[in-house]
Amino acid sequence: MQLLSRRLYNGGFNHLKSTSHLLRKAPRVVGHPALTRSCSVAAAKLSGDSDIKNAALEDEHTKPNPSEQQQRDTHMSAHKDFIKANERYVASFGDKGKLPLPPAKKLLIITCMDARINVYAELGIHEGEAHIVRNAGGDAKEALRSIIISQRLLGTREIAVFHHTGCGMVTFNTPQLRKLVKDSDPSNPALNAVDEIDFHEFNGLEESVKADVKFLEENPLVLPGTKITGWVYEVETGKIRQIV
Repeated sequence: MQLLSRRLYNGGFNHLKSTSHLLRKAPRVVGHPALTRSCSVAAAKLSGDSDIKNAALEDEHTKPNPSEQQQRDTHMSAHKDFIKANERYVASFGDKGKLPLPPAKKLLIITCMDARINVYAELGIHEGEAHIVRNAGGDAKEALRSIIISQRLLGTREIAVFHHTGCGMVTFNTPQLRKLVKDSDPSNPALNAVDEIDFHEFNGLEESVKADVKFLEENPLVLPGTKITGWVYEVETGKIRQIV
């Protein structure tokens, strides 16, 4: 009986040593981050430790991509460049503060708000020489308020209407834009106010220039004898051409 016990003991001990030897030779995977994270999750669930659970459940895929975050920050931080840019402008400002209020060329220019258009550079206009009225499409009807003030109070006697190639005003119509605005928040009745706005979209580029010139020529609020011309600016080349 004692002999049998010794054999069982020795056999079990030898088996344990063999198992330990295999464990030592086996790959150590316990430290793998994914497995560690999974184990931590399980431990957190069992122990109720909220700190461990929150750390374990954090998924790197949910973190914002650095480049995407930078793009979002850039879109919302253009104003941060204002001060330095203004400092450079002020350094060469000179005596422009002495310019008179009425524009020297007695000229008013109506053009689009398109960010690709630099009216001063393309026409050789300088500060103090002309009024520049900008709106979506360079629409003369929308500019009428400014025209009246410019002519009656500040002495302008010439109007140049500029539309341009690649204008966004040919890509939609007023009913579509009204629907887009209201559909953005259907539960907000205040957005129905968009139904009162005519966005003055157009189809033909040259035709739209002619229509705006005609509107100004026939409008009694525009001073008689005003010189009115119509132009197209090409965003692809920077060239201008006179239509009317």
